[in-house]
Order: sequence, then structure tokens, then C-alpha cells
Amino acid sequence: MLGGGAAGENAAQYATQFSGLDSVLVEGELLGGECSYWACMPSKALLRPGEVLDAARHVPGVSSIVGDARLDVPAVLARRDAIVNGLSDASQVQWALGAGIDVIRGSGRLAGERTVVVSTAAGGTRTLTARHAVVVATGSFPAVPRIAGLREALPWDSRDVTNLHVVPRRVVVLGGGVVGCEAATWLSALGVEELTVVYRGAELLPRQEPFAGRLVADGLRSAGVRLLPERGVSEVRRADVRATGTGLPHGGEVTVLLDDGTTLLADEIVVATGRTPRTDDIGLSAVGLADGGYLDVDDQQTVRGVDGQWLYAVGDVCGRALLTHMGKYQARVAGEVIAARAAGRNPGGDEPSRLSTATGHRAVPQVTFTSPEVGSVGPTEEEARAAGVDVETVEYDLAALAGTYLLKEDYTGRAKLVIERSTDTLIGATFAGTGIAELVHAATTAVVARMTVSSLWHAVPSYPTVSEIWLRLLETLEAQRRKTERG
Repeated sequence: MLGGGAAGENAAQYATQFSGLDSVLVEGELLGGECSYWACMPSKALLRPGEVLDAARHVPGVSSIVGDARLDVPAVLARRDAIVNGLSDASQVQWALGAGIDVIRGSGRLAGERTVVVSTAAGGTRTLTARHAVVVATGSFPAVPRIAGLREALPWDSRDVTNLHVVPRRVVVLGGGVVGCEAATWLSALGVEELTVVYRGAELLPRQEPFAGRLVADGLRSAGVRLLPERGVSEVRRADVRATGTGLPHGGEVTVLLDDGTTLLADEIVVATGRTPRTDDIGLSAVGLADGGYLDVDDQQTVRGVDGQWLYAVGDVCGRALLTHMGKYQARVAGEVIAARAAGRNPGGDEPSRLSTATGHRAVPQVTFTSPEVGSVGPTEEEARAAGVDVETVEYDLAALAGTYLLKEDYTGRAKLVIERSTDTLIGATFAGTGIAELVHAATTAVVARMTVSSLWHAVPSYPTVSEIWLRLLETLEAQRRKTERG
């Protein structure tokens, strides 16, 4: 496994656990990868305290106790450090060795068919030859736009902002996607006094239903965050630049010049404008592929353009869905496919349907842990129509539920279903509001199972919970249809 992040670990486990095959993880950084130390886990550790405090402020009997109290920042950061194990992967290595998976510290490069050359941490080289397969799971890294002076200013990226050790007084965040919105949420909760988010689009979270971005924008504004949509950065200046290390201010004051003439001053700038696959220096040219870019894979995660069905790619490097849970899903399938092929079986024919990622990629779930949360699965209405699918939609105000009123008396939120008209099948769902994260798996199950609207009527939600939104959406849909029938 070329890469020992979550996807690489899962591929190794599923390829070996019942097959008798051996595997080795080649990793030059921390075993467990981006999610464990610099993304999913530390970001949620930083977001959760602010979420709890906000919830307390909206419940009578608790709000009077909390008052205007702020977070205990040192305690929040200490808990974050505990969750990432102090950036130690000792437990991950122990898990791998206990599962019979070898670990080699170093950077690996493809050097021919089934061959990987590792530049080890000790300074030597080691050549590995696989009997059956090589899996590329090298992940991605933050993309830094080509803006005058930006790289030279040593801006914070996602690793810095999840592992911050000092809370700057003034911060500019570039990007209105998931990382930018989540980072703005926890930076505000941690006490950044002047926080500005600059993004090129008209709305935050542009890949979600429009109402989701608008609700998140309202939440950030109410927290005192300044939003500057439809702006670009023309230049960044920083006279005092210092490579101080991850999560510490990288020098003195930063001047950010926008394309509309606005000038912003900050103590740090955070770049959250997307990610780039780590494929530039892994030897792709040695197997007939172009260096750099995403790897094209089939539904068994086999890399196209390489003969012999021995090269696989999982996680961010294949570009299908840059989400940890989807990378792990791809890895589970790839691992079992490798084991099946090694045993002489055909995973495309005589194996269970689970040995294909086609179904899972029809229903990609995602939760953005902002205030409010945003959760979705499947295509938005716009995406479905762009793909030529005739759909009908239904929306409902989450604040009208008894369950949400119990959570917050001033609850705001919205839900939407996207239904394929010809089959009356649910293909997409979006929820925005406090406490909706756990709704997403139910929606994912319904989309994967291709549940019809008539079937959903018999999935009775518990009362009084946020899940009652399913019933209200179905009732609203029925009312819409009857109104249409009446003309």
C-alpha cells in the first residue's frame, strides 16, 4: 500500500484478513494519515465545544448559567491534542502490526510492474515487489492558488488551522467551501476578534442546495464573521515572514488586497481553496501514466491505462469523492477485489455485488459541521437536472417540528428531497439545521436501496425527534401532488 492513511489501512486490512495474503504499508508521515491528525478528527474536536456552548445558550434553565461565558481555549486545544494522540501514531502502528500488516517508514515510488522503491526514513532505499497488487493511497494536500505574494507569505493551510496553538486576533479565510466554513466556525468560537471569509462564489457551500449556504452564512454573520462573496484576491503582502511551524503565526501582519480594491489586514491568512492529489512524485511515468493529477479507476478501483489488473487507487488520489469515509469504502472494495483475484475468482462476475463501488458512488453522503450543520446525500436538484434526470422536489421548514423546538427555541433549518419522477424513487436529500448529522445515514440507506416514496411512508419516525422531518416532507409532497392533479 503506497500510503498509510485511512484508505491505505483499510485496503491492507480487507485484502489480508481472510485471504492469507501479506501486505505492507509504506508511509513517510504519520500512519493514519490526514484525517486522523490534520483534518476530520482535530477539526471536529475544535468544533464540538462551540456547538455545545451554543446549544446551552439556547435552552432556558441552562442559558442563565452559561451567560456570556467563552470557551476555555487551552482546555479545548488540550482535548484536541489528546484526540490526535499528540501527533503520535504509535497506536496506529500497533494496530497494523497486530493485524499482521507490516509498516515501512519512507516515501515510495513506482519503479515498474508491481515494483515499489522506498526511500526509507533512515536514508537508504528498499525495493518491494508485490505478488498481486500495489495500491496507491497517497491522499492529497492543500492547494494554494497562484496569487501574487501568497506562497511567499507562508499562509496557514488546513493543517495549521486544525493544529493551531495560538488563536490570532485577526484572520482572513480564503474559500467558501467545507473547509473554509468549518474553519471560520471554530475560529469564531475560539475568540478570533476580526474574522473575514473571502470567496469567489455568490453563496457558501456552492455544491449544496442553495438554502444550505444561505443558512450557514446567516449563522456566521450572527457570530460576527464578515463575509465577502464574489471577491477574489489580487495580491498578498507580508514583510515579516517566519517559518515558525504548524499552527503558529507565520510572521507579522498580512495585507490582503482584493480585486475590488478592498484592503484587509490580518495576523494570519488561511487558505481553504481545495486540494491537489499527491501523485507528482510517486513514479507514475514508470508504469506508463502521466505524473500528477487524479488516477482514473473503474468500479473495482483498478487504475485504467495499466495492463494486468495489479495497480489500484483509493481515496483522494482517484478524485471520485474527497471524503475519508468514501476513501475507506473504496479501500474495502479494492481490498476484497485484490483477495478475490489472487484466489482466481472474478469480482466482476461470480462475486457479491458489494465488490463494486458503483452503488456507493450514487449516494455519496457528507456532513459539514457548521452552525447550522449541513448534511446531504446524492445529487442536488440542479445536479440531477443537469444530468438529464426528470425530478420533483419537496422542502420543509425544520423549525416547524416539535423535536427541533426542544433543541432550540429559535431553531432555524430546512430539508429537501429530490425524487426521480419516472420511478418515484428518492435520489437525493439535503438537511440544514442543528442536530441533523444523524439524519444523513437514513437518507443514504434510502438512496442506496432505491426506496420509493410509497415505501418511505411505512418508515415511521420516532416522536419527538428531528427524524419526524421525513413524515412532514412526505405529507408536503402528497399535498403538492394533489394540488397539481386538481390543476
